[in-house]
Amino acid sequence: MTAEEKPGALYEVRGHIAVITLNRPEAMNSVNRSLATGLGHGLDRAEQDPEVRAVVVTATGRAFCAGMDLKAFARGEDVSVEGHAEWGFAGMVRHPISKPVIAAVNGFAMGGGTEIVLAADLAVAAESASFGLPEVKRGLVAAAGGVLRLPRQIPIRLAMELALTGRAVTAAEAAEIGLVNRVVADDALMDAALELAEQIAANAPLAVQATKRMILEQARFGSDLDDEIWQHHDRVLLPVFQTKDAMEGAVAFAEKRPPVWRGE
Repeated sequence: MTAEEKPGALYEVRGHIAVITLNRPEAMNSVNRSLATGLGHGLDRAEQDPEVRAVVVTATGRAFCAGMDLKAFARGEDVSVEGHAEWGFAGMVRHPISKPVIAAVNGFAMGGGTEIVLAADLAVAAESASFGLPEVKRGLVAAAGGVLRLPRQIPIRLAMELALTGRAVTAAEAAEIGLVNRVVADDALMDAALELAEQIAANAPLAVQATKRMILEQARFGSDLDDEIWQHHDRVLLPVFQTKDAMEGAVAFAEKRPPVWRGE
C-alpha cells in the first residue's frame, strides 16, 4: 500500500474510548482529503456508537499536524471531506459531537494543527509539542477557527500577539496560558490522555454530554442573571434528572457500589 492509498487516519476503540490517529507521518500529518476523511468519519463513527463515551485524537510520527497540505493546496486539490464540506477543515473544526474530544498532541501542531487542538474540548501535550498560527507569515489567515477560538480560550492580548506575529509557543507556555490542560513526558502522552478520557467515561454519559453542551453554548448569551440563559440552561440540563442513569447514580451511592451507566 502506498502513502496515498493508506488511510489518512486510523480508528480504534479501547473500552469506552475511541482513539483516532492521524496517519500521514511522511507529510507531518498535514491535512489532505484522505486525512480529513479519516478524522471526520472517525468522529461521526464515535458519535453514533453508544458504547463510546470519549474520543482521543492523536497522530503518528514526530508531528501532530503541520496544518493544511500546502502542496495539495497549490495543486488546487479539494482537502475537504467528500460529501461533508460542512464539517470544515480536517473534517473536525466545524463538526461538533456530543462526546468529549481530547487532543493528545505528540509533536508540533502548526496552523491547522493548532486549530484542530482548539476544536477539541481538552488537550494533553507532550513536552516536545509546540503550537502556533503562522498563517500570516505565508500570506494566509487562520480561517479554520483559529482567530475565532483562540481569544475564547486564552487572554485576548495573548491571542492577538500569537495570531498577528505567527510565533510558536512551547508546550510549557501553552499550558501556562491555558491552551492545553497539561504537559507530560513524550512517552507518557497516550497514557495521560487515555487516563483523562477514562475519568470522563467513568461518569454518566448523558450527564457528561449535557454538561459539555451547556459549557460550549453559554457563550451565546449575556449575563448569567438574564432569564434567557437560565431558560436554555434548564432545557439542556434538567432532562438529565429524569433519566434512568440519574436514578442509578442515586441508588448506587446509597448502596455504596459503582454505578452501571446505560446512557438512558
